[in-house]
Amino acid sequence: QVQLVESGGGLVQPGGSLRLSCAASGISGIAFRLWAMGWYRQAPGKQRELVAEITRSGSTNYADSVKGRFTISRNGAEKMLYLQINSLQPEDTAVYYCNGKASPNVEYWGQGTQVTVSS
Repeated sequence: QVQLVESGGGLVQPGGSLRLSCAASGISGIAFRLWAMGWYRQAPGKQRELVAEITRSGSTNYADSVKGRFTISRNGAEKMLYLQINSLQPEDTAVYYCNGKASPNVEYWGQGTQVTVSS
């Protein structure tokens, strides 16, 4: 059974940083490397939105609101996905979800990790 488990969220002051992690299990490292992976977030009362994504070739794409502050990366051998978040702002407050796309029609979601930016 494939599972994605996020960690690293928390309460941080504006301007602070966090590193989110997503651990994949139930798949081989070879399969994980073939997935397109992404981080999404959902703030209260808002729709879930794509924050950052990384293809199996390593190409990355970011939402305009996070460019220059967020960095997505992956470690295929460890089956891990990361999101380095710098210069956090209150509007970054949301539940952050890890997403893995095994194919156009098969994708997996983690349970989410809460990020709260407040002074």
